[in-house]
Amino acid sequence: MSGNWVIGITGASGAVYGVRLIQVLLDLGMQVHVIITEAGWRVLHDELDWQVTKRKEMLQQHFGNRLGAYEFHPIANIGASVASGSFRTKGMVVIPCSMGTLSGIAHGSSDNLLERAADVMLKEGRKLILVPRETPLHAIHLENMLTLSKMGVRMLPAMPAFYNRPRSLEEMVDFLVGKVLDSMEIEHSLYRRWGEDHEQPRP
Repeated sequence: MSGNWVIGITGASGAVYGVRLIQVLLDLGMQVHVIITEAGWRVLHDELDWQVTKRKEMLQQHFGNRLGAYEFHPIANIGASVASGSFRTKGMVVIPCSMGTLSGIAHGSSDNLLERAADVMLKEGRKLILVPRETPLHAIHLENMLTLSKMGVRMLPAMPAFYNRPRSLEEMVDFLVGKVLDSMEIEHSLYRRWGEDHEQPRP
């Protein structure tokens, strides 16, 4: 299965969602372009104990030696391939997406590579999926989400489900990542769908 996706990780809580999505895409043999904000690195440290002073080593440890291939783009590298509409990709997912990043995308500020890459998706009419993680939400958050939704951006809040009776944190993460893959139109077996009684294997 081939593909070329941009995955952004920001400073919202839930870095594990982004890490898991990248791993699954790589396991499926896809090319993944990874962008992590400075706040995103902070959350990777705080929530997953990543040694952010050894960024290259951390990326290789978690994403290397898989079927697909990843390319890391520093957040300040506005000249990266993914900053241009002429560079072909299937689309982009920002997971998790902070309210600051969501605002930047909604208003077209393109202050860093992640926001610029998202702007490219909008102008080229490609898939853009945001996984916002914040609570409670105030009016500005909601207005920014509505603005983007009207432009065709898929809003997929990081909300767990319990009908599939998750038995672990990993299964709860896989449910959310599976919902993202559904929006990406990528086949997977990360969670048990409604009406399915048999166990679903993890890739």
